[in-house]
Amino acid sequence: MSRKINGKTWLGVLFVPVLALGLSAACKSAPVAADSAIDAGAGAGGPATGNTASGYRVLAPIQSGDLTLFPVVRADGKAGEGAVFLTLDEGLRSGEVEVTEAGNARGLVRSRGGRQPVYQGDQVNTLVLINHSKRPLVLLAGEIVTGGKQDRIVASDRIVPNDSDPVDLNVFCVEHGRWTETSNKFGAAANAPAKSFMVQPEVRRQAMVAKDQQQVWNAVGGAISGMAQAAAPVATQTPHSGSASNTVVTNNSNVEMNSEMITMLPSTGRNLGTTSYAKTMAMDAVAQKVDAAAPELTRAREQVLVQLKQENAIGVVVAVHGQIIWADLFADNELLARYWVKLVRSYAAEGLTTVGGHRAEATVAQAQRFLDTPMHGEEKSQGDVGVYRTLESQAGTTDQFVLESLLPGLREEVHVSRVKVYRPAGVQPVGMLQ
Repeated sequence: MSRKINGKTWLGVLFVPVLALGLSAACKSAPVAADSAIDAGAGAGGPATGNTASGYRVLAPIQSGDLTLFPVVRADGKAGEGAVFLTLDEGLRSGEVEVTEAGNARGLVRSRGGRQPVYQGDQVNTLVLINHSKRPLVLLAGEIVTGGKQDRIVASDRIVPNDSDPVDLNVFCVEHGRWTETSNKFGAAANAPAKSFMVQPEVRRQAMVAKDQQQVWNAVGGAISGMAQAAAPVATQTPHSGSASNTVVTNNSNVEMNSEMITMLPSTGRNLGTTSYAKTMAMDAVAQKVDAAAPELTRAREQVLVQLKQENAIGVVVAVHGQIIWADLFADNELLARYWVKLVRSYAAEGLTTVGGHRAEATVAQAQRFLDTPMHGEEKSQGDVGVYRTLESQAGTTDQFVLESLLPGLREEVHVSRVKVYRPAGVQPVGMLQ
């Protein structure tokens, strides 16, 4: 079984017009080449039916460029209550959520008769967040906040209760080399929701699995280089003259921060001049390339979301260049829809900055196995009593991260990530099996 957009079929896949109606009819106005049309190749075996080992069922994929997304539904048809949560971007834009450097947190601390926390100054891997809203706040690993002394990403999934006291927020820097304040509070990565983004899967992987600042910086550097090359194929790189190296203290170790690299874009006569992931993604030349990497998913966003809602999809399995790399699963379709733009653009950035080669397309059967593979070994659990907990587990080259709400009347899995990792035999992920 397969689906398509614009009435065109991906080459080499038999099209049976069963699920295509909503997507195909909605997108006829946008011309698309045959090799990039959204289609679905189930390959060996169609969508799973009935009960599955994971409790999730994979549907026929949506294909756009080098990106393949397999919608996922709950096998029992049930849904959680994602609508009750506030997202980070929503909170930052409305002013209901404040994020600041730790050294600026004193003004956020509210006296409630208890002992107030003492902050010893700004720290690379810790920010302070307060949720003023009447809704619990959900945060995903890889979400970006910009400003302060350097842009950061959330280190791991978590929930912050409504009307909260200031909480320490574990973060990683994604702007190598800057340590000067540009604003006293942090903002969302993009002003317009249609241009929202988070860091791409490779950077998220280093934050979630490696849990190491240097590895995050390395991944960011590779991503920025890849974006610059994609935006200007003849780009060259030269060191920024006159800049010195600096050493800063992170939660991992003393990390040497070398001079930033300036990436030239001859086609525009200017340079990127930044090591900031967020600033790179916001540049017109880069943003256009990212959106062009998955054109049907970005141009026909509303139509795709309508189709996913009709299917009651709560997440996706992600394949880039035919390789399954990730899965993001949510409490319900509504929460998936609110994260859709930033997720799709992050997946597209991954495809844009990685080398593919000629591989067979990923199949529904492979995506289902990716979800059904049982986790083994010990689970690492952490969180906040009565608010949330996170569970980490592994199975070979797959790691799983589960965010559970423990809020009264709202005990459910809010977000699940399955991550394809590549580690030598016998090497365990950081902090996993202790």
